[in-house]
Amino acid sequence: MKIVSWNVNGIRAIIKKDFKASIDALAPDIFCLQETKAPLEEAKSALEIFSDYEAYVNYSKARKGYSGTAILSKVMPLNVTHDMGIEEHDQEGRINTAEFEKFFLVNVYTPNSGQGLKRLEYRQSWDEAFLDYLKKLEKSKPVILCGDLNVAHTEMDIARAKENYNKSAGYTQAEIDGLEKYLDHGFVDTFRKMHPEEVKYSYWNYMFNARSRNVGWRIDYFLVSESLMANIKSAEIHNDALGSDHCPVSIEIDI
Repeated sequence: MKIVSWNVNGIRAIIKKDFKASIDALAPDIFCLQETKAPLEEAKSALEIFSDYEAYVNYSKARKGYSGTAILSKVMPLNVTHDMGIEEHDQEGRINTAEFEKFFLVNVYTPNSGQGLKRLEYRQSWDEAFLDYLKKLEKSKPVILCGDLNVAHTEMDIARAKENYNKSAGYTQAEIDGLEKYLDHGFVDTFRKMHPEEVKYSYWNYMFNARSRNVGWRIDYFLVSESLMANIKSAEIHNDALGSDHCPVSIEIDI
């Protein structure tokens, strides 16, 4: 089974580019999108081009055209839910969870700490609540978590570590500690496990020609329950796929 994750930075914008061709080339069984930035019906309408997939869409209730996530699957899930059941964290359409026979697939768009780190405190409370949510799921069956986690883990995962450390959203020690807690609680970073020394990024700021200069960040992940790691056949970052300020990431899993 191949699963792809991609922060598309606006579903209505990216479908006007080569988005479908990129997805067709990747040929996933399931693909997960973040930052769809569309109300429910508009997101569903935009995704109708993927007629081989069933789409499960979450959207921001608090702010129109903001955040939003979707799972598209050729494999019928047993159940799909949205959000984590905590009102404070359930207003921005950031989570889809699809239950399959042997695992839960959780698609997430983690809150950004914002300019001037104005949302850092909220981000810390999100990380804590979201880890609790994942561990509750894991009591039933293993978890595959994918999405934009809005944090670079180590210096290897960000082009300009020193300049950004504790200054920029996505590379503060508080955010790094939040990711470390996922790993300390038994989740495995599939890309880093499979490619321990490879420097590769999944996000480039649109400003300053960052992508052409490869001044990037690795903030898009597949984390899996430790019990699933032996089933992971590949974990890749597809930085040749264009259309967003992020590129898709994927895993292949024998399940």
